[in-house]
Amino acid sequence: MNSAAKAALFDSLASAAQALGNGRRAEIVDLLAQGERSVEEIATDIAQSVANTSQHLQVLARAGLVRSRREGTRIYYRLASDRVGELWAVVREVAVRHVAEVSVLADGYLGDPDEVEQLSSEELEERLLRGDVVLLDVRPEREFAAGHIAGARSTPLPDLDELAAKLPKRREIVAYCRGPYCVYAHEAVRLLRDRGLNASRLDVGYPEWRRAGLPVEVAS
Repeated sequence: MNSAAKAALFDSLASAAQALGNGRRAEIVDLLAQGERSVEEIATDIAQSVANTSQHLQVLARAGLVRSRREGTRIYYRLASDRVGELWAVVREVAVRHVAEVSVLADGYLGDPDEVEQLSSEELEERLLRGDVVLLDVRPEREFAAGHIAGARSTPLPDLDELAAKLPKRREIVAYCRGPYCVYAHEAVRLLRDRGLNASRLDVGYPEWRRAGLPVEVAS
């Protein structure tokens, strides 16, 4: 048995997981699951300098998890494939199941989970087919344009307060955003409920819905 070759193989296999072994890089992968972004946009979203963000992106690129392209003076990054998004989803799920502090930290970030009713993808799909809900995509408009749940209305969180008065009080309002740990949908539900509306959130986000093979659309 060639022990050196075996060790090198397993080191190489582990490189993808190693690249995700940093919270900011995990944030980047979570963001890029929504669609392509420039380095500057990524830096703003994860509250890091452009220099630090570039270093994180280089680590992800060396591990084969992201791809880049240049447009003028800007460099844009995207996930190398849907499998990268699936990898991140599995890592996240394992952490939720086996790292005790995750739930506590999630509640500290998102707020009391009992304050926000959640729907599964299956429940939302059934209600959409019946026409029972108004579905709001509360992500930034660019993310909506890149792809969204079929039938959703683009309602970026900063615009929601103005729209709330125009939403029907007798219908259920469902909000969704980037994923289960995206705070936009939680904030949207709280705002809508404060306005007297029947609101809940999808328990996952657009990437999970799309990977499940459920209906999606791209803005024309």
